Amino acid sequence: MSKKRNTKSKGKIINSNSDINVANSIKPVKPLILLLFILFIIFCLIGRLFYLQIIDGKHLQTLATSQQTLTETISAKRGNIYDSTGKALAMSYETDKVSISPSDVSEENRPYVAQGLANIFGLDYNELLNNLNTSTSKFTVATAVDQDKINELNNWISQANKLEIKTGISIEETTTRYCPLGSLASTVIGFTGTDNQGLAGIEAYWDSFLSGTPGKSVSLQDASQSEIANSKETYISAENGYDITLTIDSYIQSIVEKYLSEAVEEYLCDSGICIAMNPSTGKILAMADYPSYDCNSPYTINSSLEEIWDTLSDEEKVNEKYSMWKPKAVTDTYEPGSVFKLITSAIALEEGLTDTDIPNTFSCEGKYYIEGESKPISCWKSYHGPQSLRQGLANSCNPFFIQLGLKIGANLSYKYYDAFGFFNKTGISLSGEPNGGIFYDLDKIKPIELAVMSFGQRFTITPLQMITAVSAIANDGVLVKPQIVEKITNTDTGEVTTFDTEVVRKVISKETSDKVASMMETVVTDGTGKLASVSGYSIGGKSGTSEPIWSASNEGYVASFVAISPVENTQIVMLVILNNPGENINHNGGQIAAPTVQKMLTEILPYMGVETGNKNNIDTSNVSSEDLY
Repeated sequence: MSKKRNTKSKGKIINSNSDINVANSIKPVKPLILLLFILFIIFCLIGRLFYLQIIDGKHLQTLATSQQTLTETISAKRGNIYDSTGKALAMSYETDKVSISPSDVSEENRPYVAQGLANIFGLDYNELLNNLNTSTSKFTVATAVDQDKINELNNWISQANKLEIKTGISIEETTTRYCPLGSLASTVIGFTGTDNQGLAGIEAYWDSFLSGTPGKSVSLQDASQSEIANSKETYISAENGYDITLTIDSYIQSIVEKYLSEAVEEYLCDSGICIAMNPSTGKILAMADYPSYDCNSPYTINSSLEEIWDTLSDEEKVNEKYSMWKPKAVTDTYEPGSVFKLITSAIALEEGLTDTDIPNTFSCEGKYYIEGESKPISCWKSYHGPQSLRQGLANSCNPFFIQLGLKIGANLSYKYYDAFGFFNKTGISLSGEPNGGIFYDLDKIKPIELAVMSFGQRFTITPLQMITAVSAIANDGVLVKPQIVEKITNTDTGEVTTFDTEVVRKVISKETSDKVASMMETVVTDGTGKLASVSGYSIGGKSGTSEPIWSASNEGYVASFVAISPVENTQIVMLVILNNPGENINHNGGQIAAPTVQKMLTEILPYMGVETGNKNNIDTSNVSSEDLY
């Protein structure tokens, strides 16, 4: 029973009929905790929003844009390569490239995808599966794919989509390189890789002009990776590559290659090199190596390498392939031999140390003793006797030129070697040219070095340096830069850039030039170059035979011949080099290189429209091999 209580408060009486229940009253602590928790959540959300919007906003915006943006590369068409007559030497045609992104293919579906691609393209299943199991972002499955294969692939992809299998395959329009003439001028033209980048020859040296600049198309895509219709699209067109026109004439090139290959095979040589050049312009009319390769299948070894391929180490195989691709007339050096006697003759004439027809200038007794040396240097013939310069050059007499070289001296010789360009690059637009020939240091030259240099031995130069120097003699003494590219054409605008003849310097006078050319004609009419004569045409020339040094006897002899035609107003200079003729083969340049030049010029001179006349009509039927050093 409860008692009534009267409670007075501020003048009022409050009647309470029950006790106050303290346990049911609300404590103020719990609302405070709830409020703090709500505030904490709000603070976290605000912090997260601040981080996403302010701190990481640019990064997230970039990710969103990349996911919403569809960017397609527009391939640039690679420029074509033409010969001087407009015949295509290398061209591109549109094709497709198939690639795959392993990260887009689930692990359980990779065997299915690998098997499908192997069946379509005839590829190795295990190799494809291994590639799919790597961390690479993308790899190429097949290039130069024809339309039938693309149709087959698209049908297979459709079947995979029905099975809800994501293949990660992309098909990209691209271009494939093709050389219509196969191996013709292959070491000059070069080739491209699977990405259409130039890897050798003109394709590599002029890659930045030939390749062009790719364009791109940028549009929006939805969550299913499909392009959003009517969305704003950004389009940047591709800049196609420039066309390049070479100075090479494919007809002259084909003649040169035909007879060069025949000579290498007939005389069992290791290899051969030939260059044909216009001496007044420096334009290379032909540049050939044998054996060479096919530009359309550059990784297929040639027949010469097949014979020794299985005996080579992996490193040697790589080196041999690189060697197969090189334009050796530009990249490789050799001892020029007696062809270099033209340079020694020009120096002596220019300096007034002798003249062409002074009797008894020097005498040949079959050998010559150098002061301080125990062994003499022999002549190829037992005895020539007293000779003029013209006779000494026609006979290719070493003792004569030893005496002439000693008279000229080292300082004067090197002055003209430099002027003729032997100490520097020629500057031709091809990769791999060495900085210059390899000569003795001037301060280390003794009489024996001076003697052997006078007839072109114990130093090395490139074939291109040699023919460029002889071209200076045939061009009134004016040295010009050899030229392999005639013009480039912007295929988008039609703008044409031509390359003019670049004169390097005047080396000798026209008078000296005419005298050397006259003696070269005597070499062909009465000397060691008789087998180079072409009926109806004036031909000048000089044979060369360089022997290997004792430490490299396996390299064998080098037989060579240089020719000019016509002797006056020369339009073509030609150099043929045959390396290491076989055993029991006459290795003299006049015996094997000269007739090779003769075969070439017999077809080339009429094609060039060179004027004929009753010249060089020599009966060579009774010419003895002993007269053709």
